Amino acid sequence: MKLFKVIASTLALCAVFSVQARSLDDIKKGGKIIVATEGQFAPFNYFKGTTLTGFEVEVAELVAKKMGLKIEWKTIGFDALLTGLKQDRWDLVIASHGVTEERAKAVTFTEPHYCSGGMVISMDPAIRSAKDLAGKIVAVQTGTSYLENVQKVTTIKEMKNFPTDVDARSALTSHRVDAWVTDRFVAKEVVAKNPKAGLKLGEMVFIERIASAVAKGNQPLADAWSKALAETMADGSYTAVSKKYFNEDVRCN
Repeated sequence: MKLFKVIASTLALCAVFSVQARSLDDIKKGGKIIVATEGQFAPFNYFKGTTLTGFEVEVAELVAKKMGLKIEWKTIGFDALLTGLKQDRWDLVIASHGVTEERAKAVTFTEPHYCSGGMVISMDPAIRSAKDLAGKIVAVQTGTSYLENVQKVTTIKEMKNFPTDVDARSALTSHRVDAWVTDRFVAKEVVAKNPKAGLKLGEMVFIERIASAVAKGNQPLADAWSKALAETMADGSYTAVSKKYFNEDVRCN
């Protein structure tokens, strides 16, 4: 009986790991692409009431339209998004993932849809740069490139990671940490919308290219998405959405 259970479990695991990502042709035949995002990272992807919106959501809708596709949206915690690609739970992820060598081993990235980086925010105006984080407790979101880059600042006292960026921000405003490192556009919006909170914008810790991701090796889908993205950048529709959220064109130069 035990042997049977072991064999059954092994076969089940093989079935999970042998799942193949949907091909571009399969997606086109169905007329729908399943796209996952976090839904808790304003202004990029977030809920306004019960409606999913944000810069990345609107850009994805533009790109999908160029491809002749409808989007079926899925929202899930950030650290589970790329794992879901391996399990064929969705076709593409767009959730402000910075392109890193480590991530590129597990997924295939499209061309970037914006460039940004990690910025320091603190309640103390003296904490502005990476060197100012020496001896400090710093908040970051789990599974992000902000976490990876803050880890490289060896002089910090402690790094605390949180499930969402909102949790990391709350840790700062409740004085449980000395600083918070997040996306520069997120930082600018938080400070602008909370003028009495005492939050101070600091300097960039690092610069990164932000891109969508598909299952590893699904290059035809990545290429088709990148081509449609380039078309939105060429016809002015991308620029309109970018300026709506940031008052500037945030594409990579």
